[in-house]
Amino acid sequence: MYQYDDYDRALVLERVAQFRDQVERFMGGQLSEEEFLPLRLQNGLYMQKHAYMLRVAIPYGTLSARQMRTLASIARDFDRGYGHFTTRQNLQFNWIELAQVPDILQRLAEVEMHAIQTSGNCVRNITTEAFAGVAGDEYLDPRPLAEILRQWSTINPEFLFLPRKFKIAICSAKQDRAAIMMHDIGLYLYRARNGEMLLRVIVGGGLGRTPILGLQIRDGLPWQHLLSYVEAVLRVYNRYGRRDNKYKARIKILVKALGIEAFAREVEEEWQHLRDGPAQLTEDEFQRVASAFVPPIYERLADTDLEYGSHLAESPAFARWVARNVHPHKVPGYTCVVLSTKPGPASPPGDVTGQQMEAVADWSEDYGFGEIRIAHEQNIVLPDVPKSRLFELWQRACEHGLGTANAGLLTDIIACPGGDFCALANARSIPITLAIQQRFDDLDYLHDLGDISLNISGCMNACGHHHIGNIGILGVDKNGSEWFQVTLGGAKGRDSALGKVIGPSFSAEEIPEVIERIIATFVRYRESDEPFVETLQRIGLEPFKERVYPKALEALA
Repeated sequence: MYQYDDYDRALVLERVAQFRDQVERFMGGQLSEEEFLPLRLQNGLYMQKHAYMLRVAIPYGTLSARQMRTLASIARDFDRGYGHFTTRQNLQFNWIELAQVPDILQRLAEVEMHAIQTSGNCVRNITTEAFAGVAGDEYLDPRPLAEILRQWSTINPEFLFLPRKFKIAICSAKQDRAAIMMHDIGLYLYRARNGEMLLRVIVGGGLGRTPILGLQIRDGLPWQHLLSYVEAVLRVYNRYGRRDNKYKARIKILVKALGIEAFAREVEEEWQHLRDGPAQLTEDEFQRVASAFVPPIYERLADTDLEYGSHLAESPAFARWVARNVHPHKVPGYTCVVLSTKPGPASPPGDVTGQQMEAVADWSEDYGFGEIRIAHEQNIVLPDVPKSRLFELWQRACEHGLGTANAGLLTDIIACPGGDFCALANARSIPITLAIQQRFDDLDYLHDLGDISLNISGCMNACGHHHIGNIGILGVDKNGSEWFQVTLGGAKGRDSALGKVIGPSFSAEEIPEVIERIIATFVRYRESDEPFVETLQRIGLEPFKERVYPKALEALA
């Protein structure tokens, strides 16, 4: 893991002192709400329905055991005993008192964490996949370049006041588990035949009110030009992005208005002024950062373990968990483990108690090397677990409500906090999530269905990524009441797709039955073990509409 240097420490501590002064001046009446608003937003502090919410940055989703214990202590001492992991690989505390925020930031700084730029019209948390550095299908470890981007973008004065928020993701594996097509800039890192590290640059992706898949503007970009090329993209956006209408201010709107060819020409022209300049990365600088991501000293383990095999044979529940929640590791004898934060109606997706956080911190040391990852699906990943110790870990995870065998299944729902917390939401996401999970509580049946992603957003901001769920649910307002629009066919990864609306929206009470009818249609028309999205692509939307809207179709007839 990356460790702060003296510059990092000084910057974060100065930021804490600065914000402490700003909070004191605001509470003392020396700053108006209008003056305080941009200051608190750039320190990750929102005012929600009931209290302040503090969003803590987890760069590229990586935490140490010590950092996780600090988050647990903040949940216990300053919140209501829990935190919420988000689709941006951050953590939100939803019940914060303003006067205590500087003390929270100070506690975070002591373990090399902060909340800088987790909000506001700036470059947000740099993200990558949760299995970076250990995935069996990885080409290169993207974390050194993600860290370089983090350092470059943090309090970069040129890009602190962009037209709108700006999100960057990077991946380097056969499977795109970082959803790079959905970002303002998506970066794909690969190695050329001669061994050189190269980048494919995708721009203009995003969800929200106008969902758009990103488009490629550059391929074969040498890694040394990463910062200068990203800077060129940001400069073009900063110059031409709209500031008169926040709904049309994202880079995706600019790319669509100009056209990808014209936008690419603008970027290339701007880049000519930047390439080979001070922003060009050197081998020494790359190695300085990359040295923090040297693999741990793994034991020489056999890839086959007799006791592990016995546990699989004797415990169907354990075997089911291994099949869904354990991923291949690049080192023989090791695995990557997904700890599900979606146990069902007992807890909203992404919510983790302080006690659970402390348990995860312990497990990361007991079964690995003290490292923890947060996935954009809102789950927790332990990246280095010996296969021989999986059964023991599974038992402990089950005791703490983190051992549900549903990773990638229908109840592994991605959901924003919705109207229970967020002032922007049109509808409540959490009750819908829990109702669906309660309806589909048979794990054997879920495993028979296979991979199905279901994503829920409480408003058009799409924090639940509903557009790219195989099944997407969006909360909408109808004359002051909560209704829900359903989309089908969304997908992330290399075969990214945006879901299509199937018809009129539904009341909250109808949604569980609607999802049940959609699943029943899938089961009826599915061939062999065909995944949901393949069945949908083969038969189209009409059979699903006929099952979901039978009365409406009868009336039309």
